Amino acid sequence: MESGYLHANYARSFATLGTPYYLPEAQSWILKRPIPGSRHWDAMGGYPFFACKDWSKVEPDLTQLQQDIVSLTLVTDPLGNCTLTDLQPAFPDLLQPYKEHFIIDLKRPQTISAHHRRNVRQALTQVTVEQCSPDTAFETWVKLYDYLIERHQITGLAAFSRASFAMQWQVPGLTILRAIHQGETVGMTLWFSDEERAYYHLAAYAPRGYELKASYALFHCAMEHFASAGTRWIALGAGAGAHNDGSDGLTRFKRGWANETRTVYLCGRIFKQQTYASLAGTQTATSFFPAYRHPAITPTLTRSYAA
Repeated sequence: MESGYLHANYARSFATLGTPYYLPEAQSWILKRPIPGSRHWDAMGGYPFFACKDWSKVEPDLTQLQQDIVSLTLVTDPLGNCTLTDLQPAFPDLLQPYKEHFIIDLKRPQTISAHHRRNVRQALTQVTVEQCSPDTAFETWVKLYDYLIERHQITGLAAFSRASFAMQWQVPGLTILRAIHQGETVGMTLWFSDEERAYYHLAAYAPRGYELKASYALFHCAMEHFASAGTRWIALGAGAGAHNDGSDGLTRFKRGWANETRTVYLCGRIFKQQTYASLAGTQTATSFFPAYRHPAITPTLTRSYAA
């Protein structure tokens, strides 16, 4: 059975945004979604990236989509076994480096920064970390994540609803860690595992959790947990925003744990060139892909990429 981001229930957790569509040869999922203001559809890869079992079969699968959608946009898996040889025929219209994702290779010497080690020691004097059952964690998680959405004004794909989380809770390979202070849950992290790979998915904290630096205790204990489970790689994701100079707090936090980085690629394919051009209008030269989802055309953009 597939697990983590490859599982059908993860794709179904985005059902309000699009229709999950299975690519049978590649053994992966995309979301078909209506294009606002038109009778046409396009597709996108999953969030935060497109998980795929067999990258060499993506191109044959996409060939079967030519009569169904206008375009497809996705970001590659930082731990996916794909090469440019696999990607080039599948994505002739857009293929370029997008972000650097931070990776922990648990078979290599760990290079945790002195700053992080100090904060781990401090946090562990104040909080305890435990793995918890999905059955007992759901309500607490939703409450914490609602606070996160409000605190950071999160919109778009990352503003997961209660219904979306309910479906994600049914995904095999979900690991939930919580930080507890004086009997209260002050922070939680979600992780998805697939074979030798583990992916940091989401985190949310109560106000007290930020004060106690609970994130350092949670990530430290996650590394210990996955190492003991025989995991080879942990993917922590990238920094904030499509473009950054590496100085934002999220980038510094993730870099402090990692011992390598991997490039993910922004990929795009246009299946209906004339329809694409008609929808894009004067925005055909924009760096957004697909161009017709540029905010100037679609103010309530679901997702776009600055290429």
